[in-house]
Amino acid sequence: MRTFVDDIRAHAARHPGRVAVTAPDGELTYAELSARIERVARELRARGAAAETVCAVAVGPGVDAVVAVAAVVRSGAAFLSLDAGQPPLRLAALARSGGAQLLLTTSDLAGRLDLPVPGEPVLLDRLEEERPGADGGDGHSSPPGPFDPEALAYVSHTSGSTGEPSAVLVGHRGLDSYLRFVVRDYGLGPGTVALQVAPQGYDASIRDTFAPLLAGGRLVVVPRSALLRPDEFGATVRAHRVTALLSVTPSFLSFLAGQPDAVKLLEGVRLVVSSGESLRPFLAAGGRSLIRGALVNQYGPTECTMTSTRYAVPALPDTADDIVGTPIDGVTVRLLDENLRPVADGTTGEVFIGGAGVARGYQGQPARTAERFVPDPLGPAGARLYRTGDLARRGPHGLVYLGRTDRQVKIRGYRVDPAEVEGALLAHPRVTGAVVTSGSDDRGRVFLTAHVTGELAATTDAALRTHLSATLPPHLMPRRFVRLETLPVTRSGKADRRALADTGTAGSVPAVPTGGPR
Repeated sequence: MRTFVDDIRAHAARHPGRVAVTAPDGELTYAELSARIERVARELRARGAAAETVCAVAVGPGVDAVVAVAAVVRSGAAFLSLDAGQPPLRLAALARSGGAQLLLTTSDLAGRLDLPVPGEPVLLDRLEEERPGADGGDGHSSPPGPFDPEALAYVSHTSGSTGEPSAVLVGHRGLDSYLRFVVRDYGLGPGTVALQVAPQGYDASIRDTFAPLLAGGRLVVVPRSALLRPDEFGATVRAHRVTALLSVTPSFLSFLAGQPDAVKLLEGVRLVVSSGESLRPFLAAGGRSLIRGALVNQYGPTECTMTSTRYAVPALPDTADDIVGTPIDGVTVRLLDENLRPVADGTTGEVFIGGAGVARGYQGQPARTAERFVPDPLGPAGARLYRTGDLARRGPHGLVYLGRTDRQVKIRGYRVDPAEVEGALLAHPRVTGAVVTSGSDDRGRVFLTAHVTGELAATTDAALRTHLSATLPPHLMPRRFVRLETLPVTRSGKADRRALADTGTAGSVPAVPTGGPR
């Protein structure tokens, strides 16, 4: 099968001088990008990269990250993209659970991260120093062999109810089908200038980075600090004439909407694609008028290759419902009851997703895979559905999202299971009990509150945050800590989460900065 890297190479052959990536350290043409991808891919193949080999990619943001991920795909292996800025212990857990067999990184990161990956790492900077400009002739040597559509393309992670992140295995068919849908449905092309917004290590960054390159457009990469400061963000959009933002969260859009010159910040942007959490609070606050071009609301779990439905938000949106729209190409969405029978239109059912984007399952978790990935009772033999745990009903514009059947919530675009935070809290020597609940601020943004017991009189909130930061990323950090003598329990002896919420400790508090886009 054809991969998105094949399309990048085809653009390089037809338009070698066209700019592919603009970064702080300069510009890279399609020919230069293709040649660099080829060099790294050959080195990976020499180190044993092949189909089903998982290669962890831990590099800093910028051109290197684009080259590294594409080179892994070109080598025939599967990538596990890591955000090198996360705590080393968490990165080690992600590499371990993802089954990483090779590591592609740089000299400055290799020793500091100390990831549990066998063998010597492939050092991207050393490779460039040793063989600068060596492209093997025309830079377009043959791949290792035909790509199997069912072969593993990448490994991503979700927050797990066991307290450990769960590795999700996604195949080439799902990734290729999705990226091509984005290009086709959203009208991307050579004139597209997309700003990279999503941080590395999360599946949204795949869309953010490679959909514009698949289309022959230009990717703009700037330091993350420039995205988080409104004046620098607006200046970046104007200076590079950005036309598309493919991975922003509603929280980030609300952050921009609160700025005095909000309209100017997105001047010239013709397409904004939002996902990760409910868009309804932003729309209800009148945010649609901020975006002069198209606004698309996407919905879908990591287990279904990022996105399963989309909704083109009209200029005068209906804010009574949280509309997530209709299935993308190649995807089936069913609303079923607890017996896996279809529910009537207009009534509530659980969302089950089938089609090209459904992942293989969870690495090393056969029981959980069997629980969440089930046979499609209405499909052909062998068809599977992913049980999302989301509730929805069908409306005139497609699916209307109604919430979760379990404890998982979305925070700044990330799916969060409070059990993961509870497990990290209980690892503190002075914490004897921990229950994490969710609440929302006065702008509709979700946050976590940690209710803890133990001898904590001398342990400050800052000390608890320091403890958590060793293993958890920022989006899993509780906003508040509530100290209790004992945790309330139900008659069955389980933690009474409703009682904790009813006390008001998990209720609304004033809004605080979101920390920027996903």
